[in-house]
Amino acid sequence: MMREYFAGINDTRQKGKVKHNLLEIIVMTICAVIAGCDVWEDIADFCRVKENWLRESLNMKLENGVPSHDTLQRVWGLIDPKEFEKRFCDWVDAVCQKVEGDIISVDGKTLRRSGSKGQNPIHMVSAWSSKQQLVLGQIATQEKSNEITAVPELLEILDVEGCIITADAMSCQKAITRKVSDNGADYVFGLKDNHPVFRKEVAEYFAAAVKEPKNYPDVKVLKTLDYGHGRIENRTYYFTTETDWYEGKKEWSDLRSFGMVMSKIEYSDKTTEDVRFFISSLEDISVFSEAVRKHWGIENSLHWCLDMTFHEDYSRIRKDHSAENMAVVRHISLNMLKKHPSKISIARKRRRCSYDDAFLA
Repeated sequence: MMREYFAGINDTRQKGKVKHNLLEIIVMTICAVIAGCDVWEDIADFCRVKENWLRESLNMKLENGVPSHDTLQRVWGLIDPKEFEKRFCDWVDAVCQKVEGDIISVDGKTLRRSGSKGQNPIHMVSAWSSKQQLVLGQIATQEKSNEITAVPELLEILDVEGCIITADAMSCQKAITRKVSDNGADYVFGLKDNHPVFRKEVAEYFAAAVKEPKNYPDVKVLKTLDYGHGRIENRTYYFTTETDWYEGKKEWSDLRSFGMVMSKIEYSDKTTEDVRFFISSLEDISVFSEAVRKHWGIENSLHWCLDMTFHEDYSRIRKDHSAENMAVVRHISLNMLKKHPSKISIARKRRRCSYDDAFLA
């Protein structure tokens, strides 16, 4: 099925000089990255060692053999990243069934070594499905602040109807709430000092509600206790659907609730406390609390994995469009590794793919 979605990518190379099939380059690169290769030289070496396997198992012709690492770098630098990202989203949409009520977390991650002279590092904004444990799509920008324009573009190419979109304060924008609502989804967005007056009013509302709860019967409270990783985490959720007091309510699409989360995390040697505020279109405190908790999945299951298992922050791939395109290849690889039923870590799956042809297939 992958061939169907990546076969038609526009090939901008000079036809008379083309020696290697573009689709074969794409597929063999994905295979190499799945098997633990993170730089061009390793990708080329892997493909040369697995040349017979590529021919026999994947029916590749490889009419001129396996391309060199320089050729791989040049070709990936020529592929239009926007087209490649769109093909990726189409492929994910085809192979995965949308889950009603799925919590889709949107957040950005900077590819730290992808910049060069006169060019900032790429900032990749991704959408992560908490229920399917998959990357659903991504958009690259040159600045972290460009998340404000990137998130609506990302939502435009995703089917999020019936889902809940979570994001941090950078995405807490009126235009983005409107885009989420237009797409038939709900949202939970962090509220911080990029809207200082709004945050101050919500903070004062909940402070009064905590101090005099009898005067705020609409404010619901939910407490959770979690253990793990050497810590104890107490969370108290405050949630209200009484929003008419906020004068700017009409400017925010489907604004139906405010939330406050007070967290107390106890380690063996220290205790930390944190208070966060949220705006939302939800009306149920249990659904709200789940959305807040699941948002961190994009950090733990995606960004952490890309850094620790795929070594993304150390990648020196950056010429032309290669950094952005290889970020998508890593997302493809992670999705395929995540969906494999074997109950072993992603890192162990990558290692096994490097020596077990049947497992790689």
